[in-house]
Amino acid sequence: MAMTTSRQIPAALLERLADTAADPRRLEAVVRPLLDLLEDVTGLESTYFTVIDERRGLQTVLHARNTRQLQIPEGLTVPWADTLCRRAIAEGRGFTADVAGCWGDSQAARELGICTYLSEPVRLVNGMLFGTLCAASERRVEVSDSTRHYIALFSDLIARYIESEKLLDILVNENQQLSQHALTDPLTGIPNRRALIQSLDRLLGEAAARSTVLHVAFIDLDGFKEINDRFGHDAGDRFLIQIAAALDAGRGEGDVIARYGGDEFVWLCPAAGRDPARQRDALKRQLERLTQGTFQAGDDAIAYGGASVGVITTERDERDSRQVLQRSDTAMYARKQVRKGG
Repeated sequence: MAMTTSRQIPAALLERLADTAADPRRLEAVVRPLLDLLEDVTGLESTYFTVIDERRGLQTVLHARNTRQLQIPEGLTVPWADTLCRRAIAEGRGFTADVAGCWGDSQAARELGICTYLSEPVRLVNGMLFGTLCAASERRVEVSDSTRHYIALFSDLIARYIESEKLLDILVNENQQLSQHALTDPLTGIPNRRALIQSLDRLLGEAAARSTVLHVAFIDLDGFKEINDRFGHDAGDRFLIQIAAALDAGRGEGDVIARYGGDEFVWLCPAAGRDPARQRDALKRQLERLTQGTFQAGDDAIAYGGASVGVITTERDERDSRQVLQRSDTAMYARKQVRKGG
């Protein structure tokens, strides 16, 4: 004699579902409570969620709940053409209490010993078949129409969750790109002033915590206006791009190079060793060397004598980014006056 089930969902399980569904980190966190609920409302001993790869012709059991003798193993992969799920979708038959009578040709069903079978496709909003939500038993169990309504509801919940996760991934990715764009100079591709301030604040904090210091170099491209006037603004832009690339290529591990604005760049370098003054002087010479040379700007070759570079070393426990940049700018201006002979 067949059993007929039509059970109420316990409030405690509904509460668990609500709490878990609020956690967007993993699909599993949503599916497993639904499998618990599906077993409870149908009385079927195995409930499971599958994913379908129609291109490869495979169906895989992703998550399963087995409460009695019938075992649907997680990770089980079977040919899609032989599955009960494919037959159910093709025939529009989401439930049977006589699998052998309906689909006796299914090798997978025979091997697993399935007698009662309940299935609902999980389709995304574009109609794509993502997987199935299923329940099965070795016994003959009648499941009422009202109870079968729940599997359709659960399937829709899973589909909507998957869609929300996909949307969340898109939003997170776009937000990361926007954040990256907000911190990147659009012309040169190196960090901009906002990114510089963030890096300077961070490095000052790290230096203070370690009782170390930081070298900060202010770089001004002398004669840049004349380059623009002589060769044109497009050539000037290409010149800036090449200068930025040269500086970035010379950057050491932990160093930061950023475009401060216009023809000005700032270099941050955590001090190392026991002689910060010597390292500071070496950094100044390095930056002057990196900005010297012939730079190709379209059809024009620009012979450039190098930038004015002012380098300062922070005080221990110094944390005022604005003041640090002001001091390095003052050092750069002093160097510029020397180069002018004034």
